[in-house]
Amino acid sequence: MQTTKFKGKLIPLIFLAPTLLVLLVFLYYPVIQTFRLSTYRVAFLGLKKQFIGLDNFLDLAQDPGYMQTLRSTALITVAIVIGGMALSLAIAMLANRDIRGASIYRVLLIWPYALSPAVAGVIWLFMFSPGFGAVNYLTFLVTGSELNWLGNPRLAVLLIIMASIWKNLGYNIVFYIAALQNVNTEVLEAASIDGAGAWKRFWSVTFALISPMTFFLLITNIIYSFFNIFGMIDLVTKGGPLNSTNVMIYNLYRDGFEYYKTGLAAAQSVILFVAVIILTVIQFRTSGRRVHYGG
Repeated sequence: MQTTKFKGKLIPLIFLAPTLLVLLVFLYYPVIQTFRLSTYRVAFLGLKKQFIGLDNFLDLAQDPGYMQTLRSTALITVAIVIGGMALSLAIAMLANRDIRGASIYRVLLIWPYALSPAVAGVIWLFMFSPGFGAVNYLTFLVTGSELNWLGNPRLAVLLIIMASIWKNLGYNIVFYIAALQNVNTEVLEAASIDGAGAWKRFWSVTFALISPMTFFLLITNIIYSFFNIFGMIDLVTKGGPLNSTNVMIYNLYRDGFEYYKTGLAAAQSVILFVAVIILTVIQFRTSGRRVHYGG
């Protein structure tokens, strides 16, 4: 196999220059500005700035409302990641079977991921709205009463969790089906001959062989639950009721674009950035050890 070698050091830099320029303008510069703004108290529309050091972070640490936001974020994240991945794997196992029309079923399972967050949010809002929502109508027919999904804090959290899992289900299923189709069937047959039951074959063989994909989806689902549920919350619950669904990314948005607390919003962005990095590093050092690569 032949490899291309550049004669000088300038030509590689010329080819990399457009990419580096885009990264500098749209990634590195905004990140640096966010860290810088987190140490300032910024007046409306940035007309005046006052350096306050770490006071923004101290204010957040002493704010009971922000502590509730952290708890809500942790609860919703854990539920979305664990519930979404478990449900996706179960569905992928069923969809991976060699049955008639399997390709049609797989497409139908994947399509929710193709919807924009706005469309998905409107669908769930109409289904669970009091008075005219389809779910409440069915509930009334069965029980004679309606559930206040948008007014009860616990039901609102459950609604956001279910909607977010549904929205990301197709993404997980695609990767799990791809992983399951690459599982060596000879290993499963050998385990069956040795007397391993269905659960033993799944846990000790199938799940172990798809562990790289599970580890990848674990990271992407955590990122999804931190950032990509913003649209669903904004359209369905607006962070309520009683701030029960006010997660970190939505609280950041409200402080930055509704209350114009730019410095405080920047501090929250830094906290969110650091939290994702810490969680990712922890998972690479713990879960990553149980991931088995190779045939």
